[in-house]
Amino acid sequence: MRILLFSGKGGVGKTSLAAATGLHLSRIGYRTLVMSVDPAHSLADAFDLEADLFHGTTGDPYRINERLAIHEVNIQKEIKRHWREISTYVISVLRTTGISDVEAEELAILPGMEELSAMMYVNQFRRERRYDVIVLDCAPTAESMRFVSMPTTLEWYMRHIFPYQRGLLKAVRPIANRVSPIELPPDSYFGNVQDLFAKLEGIDELLEDPKTTSVRLVTNPERMVLRETQRAYVYFSLHGLTVDGIIVNRVLPAEVSDAFFREWRVSQGRILEEIEAYFAPVNVKRVALFTHEVLGRERLEELAGVLYQEKEDPAAVVRTEAPFTFVKRDGHYEVRVQLPFAVKGEVGLFKKGDELVVEVGTLRRHIGLPTSMAALSPTRATLENKVLTVEMKES
Repeated sequence: MRILLFSGKGGVGKTSLAAATGLHLSRIGYRTLVMSVDPAHSLADAFDLEADLFHGTTGDPYRINERLAIHEVNIQKEIKRHWREISTYVISVLRTTGISDVEAEELAILPGMEELSAMMYVNQFRRERRYDVIVLDCAPTAESMRFVSMPTTLEWYMRHIFPYQRGLLKAVRPIANRVSPIELPPDSYFGNVQDLFAKLEGIDELLEDPKTTSVRLVTNPERMVLRETQRAYVYFSLHGLTVDGIIVNRVLPAEVSDAFFREWRVSQGRILEEIEAYFAPVNVKRVALFTHEVLGRERLEELAGVLYQEKEDPAAVVRTEAPFTFVKRDGHYEVRVQLPFAVKGEVGLFKKGDELVVEVGTLRRHIGLPTSMAALSPTRATLENKVLTVEMKES
């Protein structure tokens, strides 16, 4: 099974591109699911489905054609399926503060519930071998980072905190509940957490396997959008996911020559050059701005025709190796860059703002640094086995 994550800044058009990709994949023969992981779902809207028809379903995948289904995670239904004990306890605690039942039920929807529910479905569909490809329409960048980091965070909690917390509360609960104004969570609460963790088992390995999971970053040719795309590229790499494609959406088409758009065209031209230089050798696709809103299956088919050639396979594995990685070793940080064609003597590097710039001959590579390394400076570099290792320390 293949998993394709479409991520980017809110409003760049990733839902339409994810939906169009799903249609193309189904057309060339893949059993495909497009799943929305964005709490502000718009996937059904992209297909122009009637709200009563779509949202009246059980919350399971909705069939678009013989080989394509779409799925918007319904958190209220997921609470009944997976989060019942946890939600019940949180609601009971909130009620003691004096707020109404309705407010308590709303506040009991904790951050991350929707993302974890989506992960459980991905894991379930993988085990059932129900689909060949799952296309994930992710939330805006910050929430996407939370989505991909959750398995690691949850595994750490389950290994290091959960057993002691459950054992301790089991011992003190009878006494504590007599004197505490709020009852401690029952053991069924912890049983629910354990069941959820079991349903997520293996999802972290799935996301970090480049032969299974690839990230497609959607951007627009605008300065602020590009900066967020660059940050997303860095942080997906930090979490071990492979970005194998950049899609630049809403590029002014060549036939637009009106004087009103002259500055826009110049600005977009500069940004497009930066995108090609920054993300190389990752493949960059350009999608022209349409003359109409992309809404409904017919328009999505039109978008798919622009995005992909007739027999192009979006599920093909094109990158399995991260272009760069960040590590901490012996008290200092390192940036490791794959330079398969470089030789010693032709590599140069310098720091510019929060970027490390690597030069190989006439080629230049910009590497955005994570927050923990942004204030550091390169002090030493070695090139061995086609890998450039740059030590970063405080200047």
